[in-house]
Amino acid sequence: MRVLVTGGAGYIGSVLIEELAAAGHAVLAYDNLAKGHRDAVQPPARFVPGDIVDADHLTRTFVSERVDAVVHMAADSLVGESMTDPARYYRTNLIGGLRVLDAMRAAGVGLLVFSSTAAVYGSAETQPIEEDAPTAPTNPYGETKLAFERAMAWYARAHGLRGTSVRYFNAAGATARNGERHDPETHLIPLLLQVATGERPDVTVFGDDYPTPDGTCIRDYVHVSDLGRAHVLALEALAGPGAGPVYNLGAGGGASVREVIDVARRVTGHPIPVRVGPRRPGDPPRLVASSARAAAELAWRPTRQDLGTIVESAWRWMSGRRRAA
Repeated sequence: MRVLVTGGAGYIGSVLIEELAAAGHAVLAYDNLAKGHRDAVQPPARFVPGDIVDADHLTRTFVSERVDAVVHMAADSLVGESMTDPARYYRTNLIGGLRVLDAMRAAGVGLLVFSSTAAVYGSAETQPIEEDAPTAPTNPYGETKLAFERAMAWYARAHGLRGTSVRYFNAAGATARNGERHDPETHLIPLLLQVATGERPDVTVFGDDYPTPDGTCIRDYVHVSDLGRAHVLALEALAGPGAGPVYNLGAGGGASVREVIDVARRVTGHPIPVRVGPRRPGDPPRLVASSARAAAELAWRPTRQDLGTIVESAWRWMSGRRRAA
């Protein structure tokens, strides 16, 4: 298929493009480079500059490039920022998402995989979380992602769109080509590694009084390559009959912030000083996935479940970039 990836120059988008190309698909990366990086998109993929709010440009691109399917990843995705600037998240994640749907409809593109999030569940009572768990976001980031999921379902019903959502938990790790390059960086593992490289003096633990064994939040870390492969499998399933459910993507275990810090110290050999700060608004204590549906219906299972393996891949990529600089 000819697949257009919105946000294709971003962290997860660039790795997804690697997986799509490896699976034999022709790939276009559509990105405004507000957060993405042009050099993350490498042949055989092609880069198309553009913003998802520009429905006319999207439609022209879909038509001229004869696009068969879209993986929609472009989004604002910082929980804390969404709490202080919800308007930005509604503009990008919901209004921008609706522009993607309208452009697909205008161009006759009928297949869509949406890159969603565990944040739609909020503080789920039952762990690990299954796809039929109640959705109750605790922040505008999760709320806007859920709103797009619902819009996609109504578009599918009204216009014949075939779409599926993949709700992933904490993306982490790197490939030989691509890793996390955010500015500012907010994700735990790259922050820890930046301390180890001397780019920052310490890292802040946001709250140590959660109802978890060590008082810090627990998250389900899944390697970014495994996430990319899941998107490919979900897309290929959409092309056949009976596709279209929601899939959770996680390793199914979960690690606390303090456990991740210990692993990063072991991998890097650096003491990595930490300090404790207040909780961040909107952070649930625990988010752990059940990926049983993806295993049964897509034959997907994470191949890099060990947290040490995930951190090591990120450390190799970051160290390689520093040597090349």
